[in-house]
Amino acid sequence: MLERKNSPEALAFARDQRRQPTRAEAAFWQAVRGRRFNGLKFKRQMAIGPFIADFCCFEHRIIVELDGEPHLTQEAKARDAQRDAFLRREGYRVLRFANDRVLGNLDFVLREIADVLGLAGLPSSVSASRSHLLPRGEKE
Repeated sequence: MLERKNSPEALAFARDQRRQPTRAEAAFWQAVRGRRFNGLKFKRQMAIGPFIADFCCFEHRIIVELDGEPHLTQEAKARDAQRDAFLRREGYRVLRFANDRVLGNLDFVLREIADVLGLAGLPSSVSASRSHLLPRGEKE
């Protein structure tokens, strides 16, 4: 990845996003935080160049984006395509999942990520980690 300075505004935005995750982000984070998912280290709301990645595993150069309703407009899809192209040029693979998919079938999402990475199935801790409380300030 090219070394780029992240603006103070981008870093503040990422910090705010970590404090107020959506329900889907909170559920996904509980499944992958602390190397719970196949021992992989994920970071959330990471500034990469001029963009903020929802979740990033640097070891495998993979970014997981969770998309809600705002991503459904044609304008948003065009912005996401430009963003994804930039991230691919930086050496990342970008996987996108709808929030509804994450909330409705998190195991499916995790299996898709494992498949893309060529990893074995889900660790037993993933299903057990579902009984969590959403963080204060959760967004819909």
